[in-house]
Amino acid sequence: MAQHRDGRWPVWAVSLVMYPFAAGAAYVNLFFLFLMLQAIGIEAISTKQAIYGGIVLGIPFAWISGRWIRGLIDEAEDAADKDSETRP
Repeated sequence: MAQHRDGRWPVWAVSLVMYPFAAGAAYVNLFFLFLMLQAIGIEAISTKQAIYGGIVLGIPFAWISGRWIRGLIDEAEDAADKDSETRP
């Protein structure tokens, strides 16, 4: 049985910490995507446009990664609780 954990990070806080990484990853991937799309005739976007796109796309990406990391933390804490219950 999972015990109540004081000091547990909520998803929004984990997402806020992850935002700079998510926005940076979105910027780089968006920029390189449009560089590759030049092969089929689509014009490349500027660095400034890619930065703005990364800022916008970083919000949902940070939320998704925050939920994923929060789930991993919960899973690890539940496994640790289960392990501590089975030890003598």
